[in-house]
Amino acid sequence: MTMTLIQGNFRVIKAAPDGDSIRFYPHNPQLWDKRVRPNRLGGAQLRLDSIDTLETHFQVGGGGLGTQHQPLELAGAAANELLKFLGFKKITRNANEVVTAAEPEAVPGFIVTKFADVYGRSVAFAFKGTSDVEDGSEVYLDKSLIKKSVNYHMLNKGLAYPTFYSKLYPDIRKELTIAAEKARKEQKGVWEVDKTNEGFVLEDLETITDNVVIFPKLFRRLLGYLAINDGSAELDGFSDYLKSRSDRIIILPDGHVTGFHYVVKVEKQKIQLTVQPEDLIFLEK
Repeated sequence: MTMTLIQGNFRVIKAAPDGDSIRFYPHNPQLWDKRVRPNRLGGAQLRLDSIDTLETHFQVGGGGLGTQHQPLELAGAAANELLKFLGFKKITRNANEVVTAAEPEAVPGFIVTKFADVYGRSVAFAFKGTSDVEDGSEVYLDKSLIKKSVNYHMLNKGLAYPTFYSKLYPDIRKELTIAAEKARKEQKGVWEVDKTNEGFVLEDLETITDNVVIFPKLFRRLLGYLAINDGSAELDGFSDYLKSRSDRIIILPDGHVTGFHYVVKVEKQKIQLTVQPEDLIFLEK
């Protein structure tokens, strides 16, 4: 898979990086894809390709739920591991998860990227340090390079769920799947307590914010549903809500194209994902 290599720095002060998103400042902002939305200094938010980590501060639209999180011990561990891998030594955050101090204030790094998402974030694989490859070059993302990325590292640590989209090349997906499946087998990180496929009973909002670790995509959809459900945790309308979101997926290995609702089983108050996360490919909106 050929992608553009961009060199620069990671900076976190006055930002709120979590386990799968961080701000990157390229040496040459002209290298950004035209769909990326940089700030006045040329920096832009990254969406780390192929991974999804537990939410530390997810803003729920509508319904008055405000900002919510998943179980914070593992959510915070993912955020800390990302920054540690990239080279930050010490981070201070305020109550809103915004970084108020960092040592060092910036660390060198580079990304390889091909496109941006609908929110203006560069979808990228991120790396620490500098590259000998010329800034702006087209590079082939092979197995060797993938394994040096923070994306791979987070899956290998069991601190991220594999979350694949259709623009990702199959050879890359297969390599990342190996890391995710190995982490699950070894019960690392989230996999020691994950309830996504086993299923869980939703009693109230705190079930998913404080008690149960699940696939972040499912967590966000549950929050969206609860936000419009007038304070009730009853799930009788959740399947219809999922259909209305129109999240299209491909189920592997058969290549069945359908909606996300198709793989979310709801029985009274019990919810479970019927396939493993790495067997889903989400279609970009």
